[in-house]
Amino acid sequence: MPKEIERKFLVDRNQLKLPIQGVDIRQGYLPLSKNVKTVVRVRIKNDKAYLTIKGENIGSVRSEFEYEIPVDEGIEMLETLCQSPIIEKTRYEIPQGNHDWEIDVFHGDNDGLIIAEIELSKEDEDFDVPAWIREEVTNNPKYYNSSLLEKPYKTWNAT
Repeated sequence: MPKEIERKFLVDRNQLKLPIQGVDIRQGYLPLSKNVKTVVRVRIKNDKAYLTIKGENIGSVRSEFEYEIPVDEGIEMLETLCQSPIIEKTRYEIPQGNHDWEIDVFHGDNDGLIIAEIELSKEDEDFDVPAWIREEVTNNPKYYNSSLLEKPYKTWNAT
């Protein structure tokens, strides 16, 4: 069974220098029962589309199945089947040591939020922590992309 081992961190914007080129991503989530911990994501990434099923997080590990789908079908799913709002972000990759960090700069309802992610091959794998990394938010569900639909970043200070 494919597994994703991913850790998420907040970023110090003042220390982070982003690459010139990023990848624009639009993604949405298909509605499931509130009691289900699985998410089904539709993502358009540049000129490709993907359908991804992710299981419940257990620490930094979860099952993940991803399939490339036709772009026109991905767009139709985003526009007709996915919950609103759509998650919009630009992803940048920054090499550090033996890993590539993915930096997501969010737009729209989540403008101002920047998350750094690193994928690991095992949970206890060592990795270099760049100076621009702040606190870890791997186990904080409010930072899950799927959670940003129900409570977008722009509303966090309002409560």
